Amino acid sequence: MLLNCSVARGASYPSILSSLARCRAPARDLTRQLLIKKSFHASASAQSTYEEEKVVLDEMANKLKPSDIQAANKLRNIGISAHIDSGKTTFTERVLYYTGRIKAIHEVRGRDNVGAKMDSMDLEREKGITIQSAATYCSWEKEKQPYHFNLIDTPGHIDFTIEVERALRVLDGASFGCLCCIRCSIDKQLQLIVQMRRYNVPRVTFINKMDRMGSDPFRAIAQINSKLKTPAAAVQVPIGAESDLEGVVDIINRVALYNKGDNGEIIERGPVPESLKDLVEEKRQVLIEALADVDDHMAELFLDEQEPNPEQIVGAIRRATIARKFTPVLMGSALANTGIQPVLDAIVDYLPNPSEVLNTALDIAHEEAKVNLVPSAQQPFVGLAFKLEEGQYGQLTYIRVYQGRLRKGGYITNVKTGKKVKVSRLVRMHSNDMEDIDEVGSGEICATFGIDCSSGDTFTDGSVDYSMSSMYVPDAVVSLSIHPKTKDASNFSKALNRFQKEDPTFRVRFDAESKETIVSGMGELHLEIYVERMRREYNVECTTGKPQVSYRESITIPADFDYTHKKQSGGAGQFGRVIGTMSPVEEGNKHNTFETAVVGGRIPDKYLAACGKGFDEACEKGPLIGHKVIGVNMLINDGAIHAVDSNELAFKTATMAAFRDAFLRGQPVILEPIMTVTVTSSNEFQGNVIGSLNKLQAVIQDTDNGPDEFTIKAECPLSNLFGYATSLRASTQGKGEFTLEFSHYAPTGAHVQKELIAEFEKKQSQKK
Repeated sequence: MLLNCSVARGASYPSILSSLARCRAPARDLTRQLLIKKSFHASASAQSTYEEEKVVLDEMANKLKPSDIQAANKLRNIGISAHIDSGKTTFTERVLYYTGRIKAIHEVRGRDNVGAKMDSMDLEREKGITIQSAATYCSWEKEKQPYHFNLIDTPGHIDFTIEVERALRVLDGASFGCLCCIRCSIDKQLQLIVQMRRYNVPRVTFINKMDRMGSDPFRAIAQINSKLKTPAAAVQVPIGAESDLEGVVDIINRVALYNKGDNGEIIERGPVPESLKDLVEEKRQVLIEALADVDDHMAELFLDEQEPNPEQIVGAIRRATIARKFTPVLMGSALANTGIQPVLDAIVDYLPNPSEVLNTALDIAHEEAKVNLVPSAQQPFVGLAFKLEEGQYGQLTYIRVYQGRLRKGGYITNVKTGKKVKVSRLVRMHSNDMEDIDEVGSGEICATFGIDCSSGDTFTDGSVDYSMSSMYVPDAVVSLSIHPKTKDASNFSKALNRFQKEDPTFRVRFDAESKETIVSGMGELHLEIYVERMRREYNVECTTGKPQVSYRESITIPADFDYTHKKQSGGAGQFGRVIGTMSPVEEGNKHNTFETAVVGGRIPDKYLAACGKGFDEACEKGPLIGHKVIGVNMLINDGAIHAVDSNELAFKTATMAAFRDAFLRGQPVILEPIMTVTVTSSNEFQGNVIGSLNKLQAVIQDTDNGPDEFTIKAECPLSNLFGYATSLRASTQGKGEFTLEFSHYAPTGAHVQKELIAEFEKKQSQKK
């Protein structure tokens, strides 16, 4: 069949659809085939995953009572997540004001010295950054229907990434990113996108700071599509630009929205300005084409050349957003009180309620079989403790209720410990303020006192034995030696114990060799904050040592071993012989593995189990510089025992000695953490920044030049980055900023390895 159509070479998919749609009716069948084929190849894995979830969710919906459905429809769990200094806390302050939770707006660095409501710590208000995630709740009325929001404001600094992890873990997938249209470095968002995808979080994007010079929202949307590989399209266009920003145009309903009043609390509707009508129609068509690419209902309308009505567009956006195939983009300026209320409407329209997200647990009583949690008040209670704080009344435990209901005065059971505890007090949090409540239902977030637990523990009512997965906890990258200046160490110990319990990325260990306490965390700022909190909250002045890098050790070639451990001291002695091979694992896999292939009962199973313990213990402290070993495989395939002298200790000792011997013959290397460094500054300092990165032996990966600012993405050894904040400020007159993110481990230079080994051997000799 010959089709009288013309399609340009290299045309985009929507343009191909447009060309084919203009052809005669027979072409539509071919277009539908193209649509199905393209959708399958573009998002097969994501689509199949959500389609599987949708089948289960539909079955669960049939089991819910009308009261459960009505309660879920009115509830949204949302989080504010984005890179540092993008205006998250400023945005949250406006949300609280427009929903009536606070009576006045205070800025993050305001002249009144009050500070934003969600920055409750003194340190947060002094530094102007969010350190701890803060939870609150508010109500928003849309079309005379009240909706209830549980809202969590998260930090943007990578050092406090655990706060983002724990928030995303409990947010029902209803989170949204807040981008700065000036410093729109999408590279800074990559880590956040990874976190959102880890927890299957759909999102609505808000482009902030539209009143700033050089703002370009459509450039930001293009970067979301190209760099984040996330289909996105604008649902608004700005009225005015930069300092002349007046409001936004809702392109779905073709109506202009203006913020009036002293704080933008009044929304005035009006016709679309004549100067924007063409742009509105253009962006509306782009939105429809983008939706046709991810939603079958919209694709049918597009192919039949029908213009969708606003209800159909909103429905398509909601379906595609919940399916994690699309991100609607809104815009405005939180500081200028513009465009915030439409975002609250978008949260209601596009983000899922608790019954539209699949949450699962493991049934420990039935061999950890997967169980789907039903958001019904009639089901047995299941909740997750996702955050701990030390409050004035003791430990404050934040709990997300996934199933059933939690009542004040009731009893709940910690699945991990089996302890049954009474809920003596139940509260809803409003930053650092508390409001007492009697009960909460499925999908709610609350807090309680008097419960001894750890972050990530699951609670039930005792009738079921379910356990939920906890949040992802990244490895620490920076260590410091720390000790109190005074001899009274009781408060020092209390502080360390509390901080460890609250923050899984803050780790403490005692080095028996150096007799020092070592704290580890996600970065210099992370550890600096805790040292300062010890001084303020526990009155403990501390002295810190030089930052230590968490090196790793590994081998590069296989090495055979045949080691015999003999020890005779009168009576029964020790004897154990192990034979095998130690080899590096495949590249990219940094886990250690222990294998046995002993035949004929040459080594009994109980001794092989002791060999495995010896291998694990040897990996904790490498032979070169005493750091952890990664990426090695140890295979024991032969050995020998003594009828009298062999025991588990002998084989554990033999394995550790064989490990050391083979490791040193396997061309060992020291691995250092390589960080992804993203630097943003004014264009005039680009040469200075590149020069400073070259001095740090950084490898530049990407450069993005904007009209006023540039962003450089590079990889650099962590050991070279200590003190970089000071040097960057000096070379950019304080206008530069950077973020760090762990990338991978890589071998150090030969001279660095020699220096590290020599330093380690010197310390060892001094202790003898």
